Amino acid sequence: MKLKVIVAATFVAWAAVAHAQSSVTLYGAIDTGLLYQSTNAPNFQSKLNLGHVYELKDSGILPSYWGLKGTEDIGGGYKVNFRLQGAFTSTNGKFGLGDTPGSATIFNQQATLGVSGPFGSIDAGRQITPMIYAMADTDVRNFRYFGSIFTAWLGLGQAAGWQGTSTNGPFGALYDSNAIVYQSPKFYGVSLALEYAPGGVPGQFQGGTRESAVLRYSNYGLNLSAVYYNGHDTNPFTTTPTGAVITAPSTGLDNNRFYYFGAMYTFHDLSVSTSYSIGKNPANSGQDDFEMISGGLGYQFTPFLKVTSGFYYLKDRNVSSNQSDLYAVGAEYSLSKSTLAYVQVGHVNNRGKMSQTITYGAPVPEGTSSTAAMIGIRHTF
Repeated sequence: MKLKVIVAATFVAWAAVAHAQSSVTLYGAIDTGLLYQSTNAPNFQSKLNLGHVYELKDSGILPSYWGLKGTEDIGGGYKVNFRLQGAFTSTNGKFGLGDTPGSATIFNQQATLGVSGPFGSIDAGRQITPMIYAMADTDVRNFRYFGSIFTAWLGLGQAAGWQGTSTNGPFGALYDSNAIVYQSPKFYGVSLALEYAPGGVPGQFQGGTRESAVLRYSNYGLNLSAVYYNGHDTNPFTTTPTGAVITAPSTGLDNNRFYYFGAMYTFHDLSVSTSYSIGKNPANSGQDDFEMISGGLGYQFTPFLKVTSGFYYLKDRNVSSNQSDLYAVGAEYSLSKSTLAYVQVGHVNNRGKMSQTITYGAPVPEGTSSTAAMIGIRHTF
């Protein structure tokens, strides 16, 4: 009898250990709201003002997405990890954009396999770049899709001719394919992330390659970030007025350089942030050379209610008349641990050839001012 008990207990223990060693999780978020915008353009590069728009819109706070992630404990403090994650539009169910114009990709955000342990982690595949986390951590508005460091950074790309038909931008990157990213452990609040993405272009060692380095500090309520990003043959696509896609050949051209320095300090319930960055084309700095300055202020009124505000200024360092100011304020109320209700308002003043947007996916005509307001709900699972 005792032997049976011992054997049964052993099998139960083995089952528990096996279960702890490997796991797979399905997760995601759905974000939908009502948007009003006083002016609207057919695309990011248009001067045409179609007038005001009132629509049901996805991604008021962050994109809707779904994914699978898993980990296996292989012993000695080491784990094998994978993540598959893709964005979708909640209003029509379409998958998010990929690197090629007009191409929807099921896992357009992350598709990685990696190893983690005492040394940190290494992940390979398409993934959110380290610079994005650094920027989000040093902006009171975080990386909101409405009036934040994200929309301001996209404004730099729009000023440089980014058409918004793919995820390939001219300064830095939101996602990089074929990327290898090392993330160090924190040491007294300091961490380092290094990225290298081989281009895989035959006959061109530098063709399509990306490299970046991110240094971050987070301790005692203070977040500091420094970013260096460099890309070759970035955004090689041009879409003609008829919709045809023209792809430029990869030559290893060094045409994507982005620097970012940001800070945010939180004292009790009050948060303050600021940042300065430069985006330019080293191969043709006389054409594309821009700077971005931001400031933010936020307050956590209760455990459930938070109000944040931000100011984002863009300037063409070659043509002084090309400038843009964006102001945004938003309130978020946690209805539960998984559901967030929000309301936000923004105003942008574009001058010259600037076309900074207030919210991603709602273009503002070049050189035009616009006001937008959005109310919505976000649920995570």
